Amino acid sequence: MKLSLIAVLVILCQVLPASSFLASPGSSPAVIRFMSEVPSDEESPPIPEASLAGLESVKADLVSLCSKDPKPSLQEVQRMVRELEEVAEQIGAGQGSSISGLLNGEWELLYSPEDETRASPFFWAFSKAYPTNADQIFSITDAIPAPIKEVGPAYQQIEFSASSQTGSFISRVKVATLGGLATSMMTTRGSIIKAEGLDGLRLKIETTKPEESTILQKLGPLGSTINENAPPFPSGEALERVQPGSSEVVMLTTFCDDGIRISRNADKPAETFVWKRSSFASFEPM
Repeated sequence: MKLSLIAVLVILCQVLPASSFLASPGSSPAVIRFMSEVPSDEESPPIPEASLAGLESVKADLVSLCSKDPKPSLQEVQRMVRELEEVAEQIGAGQGSSISGLLNGEWELLYSPEDETRASPFFWAFSKAYPTNADQIFSITDAIPAPIKEVGPAYQQIEFSASSQTGSFISRVKVATLGGLATSMMTTRGSIIKAEGLDGLRLKIETTKPEESTILQKLGPLGSTINENAPPFPSGEALERVQPGSSEVVMLTTFCDDGIRISRNADKPAETFVWKRSSFASFEPM
């Protein structure tokens, strides 16, 4: 099937801020573990301090590894993630992310196996819509060198009600071009339509838009008005026209506590994304 021009433009908008066009030219799969039993109403016994100390030690090692420069390999991160998941499962910590309420809040990306933009569920959905072309397009955009294109940091905001099994998410990635002269936050918004098991959330992509454009900010009040009122691109609808069902993806979170989150795209479970909490939710889950 021929790749539509609109789809290519959406990808380019994700990795090159739309505002920048106004500027002058110048390995082995990860092991996924699921909770096998629904927690009972009985109060769980307290976790021994020694076990908690061991968990915190593994978490600290993972954060240290993900913060290294140059970036560690996926295999190195997967080994540390498996160790964390095994320790956490043994003591019952960070489990049942879909019902624990700990997913709620804002998260900053610590590690992505590829370009940071790939942590956005939009790219997961794009791969579903264009399974034979997506990797080729990604390789082209990933190859754009700095300082022409620089990506990061990336953030996600999650609001999910365990009782109603619904919520929303916002995925934001900072993209800078031309040595930082043009930057924007590429923002995808969507809904959480249901939980899938104790570790999964089904996400539906809705819109994508470059926000906080520095080029538009230089235009003063007019630029601010454009920035705030320009309609977002209906990326979810566009994906559905290409491949029905492609706007929906499942995010698996095999560990989530008050500081660290391990998430994966259910369609590509070998790709591990490590997030650290920026803040807890500022609302009361329903």
